[in-house]
Amino acid sequence: MLNKREYNEIRFFEYIPEVENIKTMPLIVYLHGAGERGTDIEKLNTHGPIKEMLAGKVKSNFIVIAPQCEEIKTWWDYAEILYKWILEYIKQPFVDKKRVYLTGNSMGGYGTWSLAMAHPELFAAIVPICGGGSSWNAAMLKNTPVWAFHCVNDGVVPCWATLDMVEHVKQYAESEVKLTIYPENSHDAWTSTYQNQEVYDWLLKLQKE
Repeated sequence: MLNKREYNEIRFFEYIPEVENIKTMPLIVYLHGAGERGTDIEKLNTHGPIKEMLAGKVKSNFIVIAPQCEEIKTWWDYAEILYKWILEYIKQPFVDKKRVYLTGNSMGGYGTWSLAMAHPELFAAIVPICGGGSSWNAAMLKNTPVWAFHCVNDGVVPCWATLDMVEHVKQYAESEVKLTIYPENSHDAWTSTYQNQEVYDWLLKLQKE
């Protein structure tokens, strides 16, 4: 079931799988890239986990919420409201509060690193894709499992942006840190990632204590 919803300044898609006899479900928060900014929420169907779940490319019992960023803004502009929105959303009885995950690609990859470092207590794991961040702050993720993805010859966001983050997180990590570098000469590291069942299975193994 796919719903269009709003929370204060945020328009978002909400995907809830149709499953029976499950009281709570894990939650994925997905942050899109720069190309999906604007006021047309249908752009959010272009990429991301909801697209692959609706197409039947992966099997999962995740709820997915995907907010939309305005045309002239980035996820840094939404940092505080995103945090408050997620806190409000997980109050709902059908959300497994121990299994809240964060992912995003390109601009959303940057947003994933940033939001997770600001609020590491909130996420059971993160999957940043072709993004980078403030590696000097990587110690904040010492207890957050990470699986990062990038293409080796990305012409939009250089691969070193992910390599730098992963290298610094590993210096402090007390949780698993995984890295996948695709051999393609492409910015699109997200399609293969969001179609990879292993990513969702990995997430389900992880929860907050």
